[in-house]
Amino acid sequence: MYKITAGLFILAVNFCFFCQAQEKYPQGIQHVIVIGVDGMSPDGIRTAPTPVMHGLLKTGSVKWNVRTVLPSSSSPNWASMIMGAGTEAHGITDNDWGRADYTLPPIVSDEDGIFPTIFGWVHRNKPTAEIGAVYQWGDFGRLFEKNAVNYYKNIPDEVGTALEFASYVKAKKPVFGFMHLDQVDDDGHEYGHGTPQYYRAVTKADSLIGMVWQSIKDAGIEKSTLLIITADHGGVGFGHGGATIEEAEITMILHGAGIKTGYTVKQQVYTYDLAATIAFALHIVPPYVWTGRPIKSAFTGFTEPSNLYLGKILIPSPKIFPWRYLYQQAGGLYIDSTATVTIQTSAPDAVTRYTTDGTVPNRVSKQYAAPFTVDTSTVVTAMSFDTAGNNSQAVTAYYRVTSSNQGHGVHVQYFTGFEWNHMPAFSLLQQRHEWDSYEFALNRTQILPLFGKDTSTFGVIMQSYLQVDRPGSYTFYTRSDDGSKLFVDGKEVVNNDGDHGVIEKNSSIDLVAGKHLVKVEYYNGSGGFWLDVMYKGPGVPKQIIPANKLFLENK
Repeated sequence: MYKITAGLFILAVNFCFFCQAQEKYPQGIQHVIVIGVDGMSPDGIRTAPTPVMHGLLKTGSVKWNVRTVLPSSSSPNWASMIMGAGTEAHGITDNDWGRADYTLPPIVSDEDGIFPTIFGWVHRNKPTAEIGAVYQWGDFGRLFEKNAVNYYKNIPDEVGTALEFASYVKAKKPVFGFMHLDQVDDDGHEYGHGTPQYYRAVTKADSLIGMVWQSIKDAGIEKSTLLIITADHGGVGFGHGGATIEEAEITMILHGAGIKTGYTVKQQVYTYDLAATIAFALHIVPPYVWTGRPIKSAFTGFTEPSNLYLGKILIPSPKIFPWRYLYQQAGGLYIDSTATVTIQTSAPDAVTRYTTDGTVPNRVSKQYAAPFTVDTSTVVTAMSFDTAGNNSQAVTAYYRVTSSNQGHGVHVQYFTGFEWNHMPAFSLLQQRHEWDSYEFALNRTQILPLFGKDTSTFGVIMQSYLQVDRPGSYTFYTRSDDGSKLFVDGKEVVNNDGDHGVIEKNSSIDLVAGKHLVKVEYYNGSGGFWLDVMYKGPGVPKQIIPANKLFLENK
């Protein structure tokens, strides 16, 4: 009896191992087409007119908040997407990476000397499969194995890229094809993310996606093709690369053969899950060195992972209008007028609550119902809450309300230079222009016409008397691109010098009640420029220093 039972037990164990070894795959997928749009954010898809993508959303599956690897820049993320792992594995840590120029070698490399990609892995497992790539950004070509593909071409123009790839799909019906578009990222850098020009670029990319989708239909492979639309990063202001939601979240749309209709993926997804998902769709076992996991729950016949832990998830944040523009904070400056606060809830089945004292809202804070006005400088903070117990990140708007006849203002001196990489000695320079402003801020419309020929290098000195109502410790912040320094009563408090993107630094100082001379030195080495100056103290939440607390004279 014991021998029979033991034998049955061994048989059962072996059968279990056999079952585990037999991976269940989606059926009916013979072609996988990926379209990657550089710099296309979830906000871009939601806000810009994108009829093609929204049509695919209705009949496909989507994960709105796919997390990128860091830094949230192009090479690390395109590499992670096609290499199925993060930067710590493949070693492509920045856009300066080259096959013979890197600091961190890949943990394993293939015959091409790079970490194995989905291009090489499909070729290894399906040697006769047609594989191709057409890409607008030339540097994309250094990230995959050229000997693994039947066709590849770099075309610097987005329309030319789409036309070439559409023709390739129609003619060759590839098992795996990849198209990269770059214009959205270009316009994000040139005009700024969230600008009308940026949204127009997203709309144009949407039309080119439609062109490729039509080529799939014309090729007669629509019913056997999985189409994936994705991106490498989002952006904020004129750039990306940082660790913010705007920069480090993208959207992935899956549509076509084997994909659920109108489904929103719940499992957590990362950019490096793309390669594993392509392999899964094509019934290919990925290499062990990949860390990505297939997005199985998007496929018909598959459920969310049994061990899925959602915990508390972040739902989309509300918007407070006037909303942020480029690096500009939400809210605004109002001179001799009141401000109207309008809040828009972005998350479905959620309510938005807000405060006007700088504190973070909770579930018993005042619920937003209709626009309201403020007649003094006010910090408005809003947060959305849904019925499942989740909440959004808090968003803050700074409304600065002041009058034109009370002596408020900031005196500005303007200097020019050439290719500075640190704060100049202003005492050795000749002032070119001067004016009075209401805040420690840079007016782009005013400054751009002052640029010298072939240079955007300039510097400013800003001075004003800050009214402090309560004594105590005050923290000052400068958020600048490039360098900035802040002085209070002649003492350096914040040093944010150097050639860099938008970075915030802070430090504190004890102040007595009364007026204190605040001086800000700022320079722009080249390219884009920005400056915010904020403070907080006793009874004062962190905020842009309000114009009604700044005076031109110490009276």
